[in-house]
Amino acid sequence: MKINHILRNFLVALVNKPQCPEIRIMRNHFVSMNLLKTTSLDMTRSYKVKLFCFLSLFSAVMLLGGCGKNDSGTSQEHESVQQEAEDERDYNSITIRPELIGRIKIGSPSMVDLADRIQVPSRIEIDEERTSHIGSYVTGRIIDLYVVLGDSVKAGDPLARITSPELSQAQLAYLRALSRAQLTQKAFERAHHLLAADVIPLAEVERRESELEIATAELEAATDQLKLLGMDRAQLAKLSKEWKVLHSVDLKSNRDGIVISRNVIVGQVVQPADPLFQVADLSYVWAVGEVPEQVARTVSVGQHVDINVPAIGDVEYDGVIIFVADTINPLTRTVMVRVMVENSERKLKPDMLANMHIKESQRKTLVIPEAAVVRDSNRDYVFLAKTADHFQRIPVELGPEIADFRPVLDGLTIDQNIVIEGAFHLDSERKLAELE
Repeated sequence: MKINHILRNFLVALVNKPQCPEIRIMRNHFVSMNLLKTTSLDMTRSYKVKLFCFLSLFSAVMLLGGCGKNDSGTSQEHESVQQEAEDERDYNSITIRPELIGRIKIGSPSMVDLADRIQVPSRIEIDEERTSHIGSYVTGRIIDLYVVLGDSVKAGDPLARITSPELSQAQLAYLRALSRAQLTQKAFERAHHLLAADVIPLAEVERRESELEIATAELEAATDQLKLLGMDRAQLAKLSKEWKVLHSVDLKSNRDGIVISRNVIVGQVVQPADPLFQVADLSYVWAVGEVPEQVARTVSVGQHVDINVPAIGDVEYDGVIIFVADTINPLTRTVMVRVMVENSERKLKPDMLANMHIKESQRKTLVIPEAAVVRDSNRDYVFLAKTADHFQRIPVELGPEIADFRPVLDGLTIDQNIVIEGAFHLDSERKLAELE
């Protein structure tokens, strides 16, 4: 009886009330297989068993995925409604608890006189006015060296010793000129005595005077030549007194400073064009940078700038601009600026990389405190005060920090009220609400 009741209800559904596409498809199969003979169930027992087995198999298929699709569709619709509700929720808007109101301070953007600091990449260089290249005045061979790199020297200190045939020839020329000058001097004095005794005519005295002037000029030229070859007054005095040729002379420093370059060794043959030594006074150095042409109008000679060298650390040196180029580099569109920096401790080394911070002239700028800014996903935001406990997070475009302020480029006006203190706490509350 139970089988009859089940079959009767099912067959009635197949015949009269197909509720889903699967039932209609199954009904067609029943018809094609000659299983749906009657709705009155006037059938044999074997037919009933056959039909019941087929019904059981069909019901299993229906439970796994057939008509249940309608339920799945309903679930999807429910999820879609929930997603729309989530989308409609504004996570940038937050209402805070009363106990948090005391942590929040409301204010407005303000107009202040602000001077921007422009950072210009630069490098440390030697002051060209405090350095000297020292070489040999003659072709010769180095026979001794007195200094090494890093030595501190004074003006006149010997750096090396050189011997040269050219130097010997110049000394011989000097001695000949000195001898002739002394001889013509004596002849001129004797002619004066003879003229006073009316022994020789005046013309003879004038001839000897002319010879003395020529000899004196030749001696001066020979003396100058020896000085150019590196001999000083003491050596010239010794040569004039002893009449003995010096086979070598010292190459001397012409300024106080540090030996920063030595390009010679003992035994090396050198030429006058060879740079053998470089001596520099490093108590002052240059910082040289390239300023963009848009900023060049704000820099001038005598202006103070800050110099920072990353290799030294968080230390700033005060410098003074001593030169601003009158031309622009056409490739980089920059103007060269040279800054004088004191280096009494010698921490600044030539060729160090540095940053030059140039202050622009002050101008009125709309700013907000740095504490009012929260950053999220590489963007800056502030909280706009709607009421005492309701706030709206809005994106803003800000400039680099200057003296704990951020210049407002876009997104705010001076008459808007924002959170100037406690923005971090407010953003934390907003993020917690977003996670709920």
